[in-house]
Amino acid sequence: MKYYRVHMKDCAYITKQPRGIFTAVGRLVSSKTLTEDEEKEYWRNREYFERVLPVPPLYENNNPDGAITWFKNNDEAKKIWDQMTFYREMCNKYGIKLYVSECDEIPGELVYEDAFQIAVKNQPEDAEIITKEL
Repeated sequence: MKYYRVHMKDCAYITKQPRGIFTAVGRLVSSKTLTEDEEKEYWRNREYFERVLPVPPLYENNNPDGAITWFKNNDEAKKIWDQMTFYREMCNKYGIKLYVSECDEIPGELVYEDAFQIAVKNQPEDAEIITKEL
């Protein structure tokens, strides 16, 4: 199976990996960048995605292992990605350049898996990951 992540260039201090698209837009909320209507739409979208896309339990403890999530390249994950138009639009509107990283095998030690995604830690330096601008 193939795996992919959509992310910005900026790395998170916990994972030392690029911040994912959910975090990228969440930072727009934290910095009060979004308009009032956009922020309301953000919270509607966040509520929806937290309902339909499982939140890995590693986040309950602030991700102590520094794991990162990757979408599976399957129909379930593609449906979720297709629904994430608000996130892509906000990144585009506010100049957040997005990248997609892809790999053919699990890029590290598997710590979580569901129908849509995996979470891994200890990504090896030599992992075969192709990254390109989205």
